[in-house]
Amino acid sequence: MAVSAQDHKQRKMLNLAVKRDLQRWLLGRIFGVVLLSVLLAVLILFIYSWRELGSSFYEAHFTIRQVSDLLWLAMATGGAISLLGGALLALFLPQKIAGPLYRIERELERVRQGDLTVQIKLRRGDPLPEIAAGLNGTLAELRLRVQQLQEACRQVNAGGEQPAAEHLAQLCRELQQLKTK
Repeated sequence: MAVSAQDHKQRKMLNLAVKRDLQRWLLGRIFGVVLLSVLLAVLILFIYSWRELGSSFYEAHFTIRQVSDLLWLAMATGGAISLLGGALLALFLPQKIAGPLYRIERELERVRQGDLTVQIKLRRGDPLPEIAAGLNGTLAELRLRVQQLQEACRQVNAGGEQPAAEHLAQLCRELQQLKTK
């Protein structure tokens, strides 16, 4: 099946929401970790900046307050940058995994519809090549068994040398080797 240039171009267009559930899950985890680390840093800063100092250290306390105010701004900026970085990571990281998962899902749908000629092909550098190779091996074995059963059925229908009962018994043995429950 030839892929037209238009189809190829549409597939190459950036799609930021390939696996929305995966993106939401990842985004939630990243935001949670960043938020927790920012809150912990702010709590530590708060504890150190509001510590009571004696009256003789009023000037030191004033200096600490000024530094504390600057640190609050630095913490807020760092937190915002971390959250933005986490959001970008959550948007683009699933792209690396979602593309191969989408292709595998699409090919398995063809198998579900009865097409055992499917070969799952991933691009070079895509993650999950072991899963694709494992599925291809499973499909090859299933294809071989189905071909053997089809050949035995053809022989039964053609009325070859062996009696039909013997062919049917052989088919039953081969079918029993396949686990369905």
